[in-house]
Amino acid sequence: MKFIQKTDPMEYLEGQEQINSNIMQRVLGAANSVEFDKFNATDVEHALSKDNLNLNDLQALLSPVAANYLEEMVAKAKATKERYFGKNIYLFTPQYIANHCDNNCVYCGFNVNNDIKRAQLDEDDIIKELENIAKTGLKEILILTGESQTKTPLSYIAKACELAKRYFDIVGVEIYPLNSDEYAILHASGVDFVTVFQETYNPIKYGKIHLGGNKRVFPYRFNAQERALMGGMRGVAFGALLGIDDWRRDAMCTALHASLIQAKYPHAEISISVPRLRPIINNNRINPRDVTERALLQVIAAYRLFLPYANITLSSRESEYFRDNVIALGVTKVSAGVSVGIGEHGGKDDENKGDGQFEISDSRDVEQMKSAIKNAGLTPVMSDYIYTGVAR
Repeated sequence: MKFIQKTDPMEYLEGQEQINSNIMQRVLGAANSVEFDKFNATDVEHALSKDNLNLNDLQALLSPVAANYLEEMVAKAKATKERYFGKNIYLFTPQYIANHCDNNCVYCGFNVNNDIKRAQLDEDDIIKELENIAKTGLKEILILTGESQTKTPLSYIAKACELAKRYFDIVGVEIYPLNSDEYAILHASGVDFVTVFQETYNPIKYGKIHLGGNKRVFPYRFNAQERALMGGMRGVAFGALLGIDDWRRDAMCTALHASLIQAKYPHAEISISVPRLRPIINNNRINPRDVTERALLQVIAAYRLFLPYANITLSSRESEYFRDNVIALGVTKVSAGVSVGIGEHGGKDDENKGDGQFEISDSRDVEQMKSAIKNAGLTPVMSDYIYTGVAR
C-alpha cells in the first residue's frame, strides 16, 4: 500500500483539484492574528447587543472572559434558534459501510496502522441495513466510510448512495474529499449534502497528527466543501474535532470558514458539527482535554449567534444528559440509533462485523430520542426539504 510520508502538508498531490479561492488564506490569516485574551467584558456585552455579528464579535464570544456571560449567551442562542427554526429538532443516523482507510491519523480508530477488524458491506448488506434503518421512521441518512480510495472507490460509494436514495429523502456523505466532478457524480446518485471535518485549522498541528495518506494534504481537505458546491451539492457541513488543538481558535476558524462559504454561495445550506475527541479502539486515553461541557456549550452558543441560519448538529459523542439539556439551547439536529461499527444495523452477523471509529456516549434509539426531544418541549422532525437533483 502506498503512503505519503514526510511530505509538505500544504502541497497538493497529483490529481487533486486546485480551485481559485482565497477563503483558506482569509481563515488562516484570522487564526494567526486573533488574541482571545485581549477581549474584555465590554466586548462581550457589545456582541450580545447585536443581531448581526462580525468576526470580532465571534472572537469575543469565544474568549475566556465570555465564559462569565455563558447564561446570557445561551439565552440569546435559544431565542435565535427558535426565531429561525422554531421548536424543530431534526433527526438522522449514520450508516458506516466500510472501515478501510489509507491514512495514518494518530487520533482515529480507522488508522491504517491500527489493529482492528476491517469490514465492508456489499450491496445486499447495504440494502438490508437501509431497510432496517428506514423502519425506524428516519428520513435522513449519512453514508460514511473510512478514507480508502482503493478499497472503497467512488463507484462503490455512488452505488450505496443510489440505493440509499430509494429509502430516504435526504442522503448525505462523510467520506474522503473529492474533486468537483466526482462530487457531481455523487449528486447524480442521490446525494445533496457533504460533510468534511477539517479536524484542526492549525496547519502545523495538522501535519503532526496526519502522518500519511491523502488526508495529510491540508488545503485539499480545506476546500472540499467549496468543490462539493461546485459539483452541485445543496449543502455542506463543517467541523473541527475539538480537543486536538486550541479549541477557541479551531471553533473560530470553523465558523469563519462556514460564513465565508455562505457568503460566496448564498444558496447553500450550511451546517456545523461540534464533535469532541473520544476514545478509540486500542487507545482509551484519547480525550477532549480542556474542552469541557461548559466550553462546548460556549462554542454552540457562539456558533448560533454568529450563524443564525446554520444548522448545528450535536452527535452521540456526547452524553444523554448533555444532549438532553442542550438540544433546546441552539442545536437543530441530533443523531439517533447510532452505531459506528460496520454491519451493526443488521448487515453482518457478529462474526463478520467491523470495528467502530470511536466510542459513542449516547446509544439511544430513534424512539428514545424522539421522546427526549418531546420532553424538552421540542418537535422531532424527520425531513423538511426535497432533493433537487435527478437520481439515476
